[in-house]
Amino acid sequence: MPVTLDQPVADFTLSATGGTSVSLSALKGQQVVLYFYPKDSTPGCTTQGQGFRDAHGDFLAANTLVFGVSRDGLKSHENFKGKQGFPFELLSDKEEALCRQFEVIKLKKLYGKEYLGIDRSTFLIDKDGVLRQEWRGVKVPGHVETVLAAAQALNRA
Repeated sequence: MPVTLDQPVADFTLSATGGTSVSLSALKGQQVVLYFYPKDSTPGCTTQGQGFRDAHGDFLAANTLVFGVSRDGLKSHENFKGKQGFPFELLSDKEEALCRQFEVIKLKKLYGKEYLGIDRSTFLIDKDGVLRQEWRGVKVPGHVETVLAAAQALNRA
């Protein structure tokens, strides 16, 4: 079932870096940012991940956990996370279950060829598992600051 603003997000469990798995139900009591990105170790995705990395302490101070999500496998995720020093986990959605739930798979074009890929998107879920904000078709510059401000405001509410 697709996500809807101000409605509970259906529980999910995905394999994550660090040999763990992440379930939304296990994160109750903390705000969650899920940022979906197209591919590990590409320029835009690296810049975006570095932004979340550099603001990680501020997100923690706002009682917010950050998770990156893509269709890449765990080995690719582990390499990307290690190389960039990300202090948060990356979730592998090879089956696209979470991507479909959040409706982030879109038809894209590259060099005249069409393909289905992840539309860079970010979602803020409150401590009760309710979707409170979404950003779709994200442009990387300034995005992390926007998400952080929303997480801080929600934490104060």
